Amino acid sequence: MSVNAKHLATFVLGAAAGATLYKYLQTEEGEKMLEDLKTKATTLRDEAEGGVDKAHDYFEQLKTKGSETLKTNFPDVEQMLRDLMDKFSGTKTDPATEPKA
Repeated sequence: MSVNAKHLATFVLGAAAGATLYKYLQTEEGEKMLEDLKTKATTLRDEAEGGVDKAHDYFEQLKTKGSETLKTNFPDVEQMLRDLMDKFSGTKTDPATEPKA
């Protein structure tokens, strides 16, 4: 792989942009911008962590209420699903030996 003028120009422009950014961040305005970015990043991280906790509770509630709704509106759905699984797996489950939920 050879280095041509295009690659060299890209490297020089990237280095110049990096040096300029470094110089800007050394100014008072640059330091203020960096502090604002840190504050926003911390806030965003805290919101994301809270969302993860809420998501677990939400999906647990969805699972419970969804199961109750299915059993209420479609009382024979559990047996239908067992029959369907038996058909695909080639085994026969006995409803009397199945644990009740």
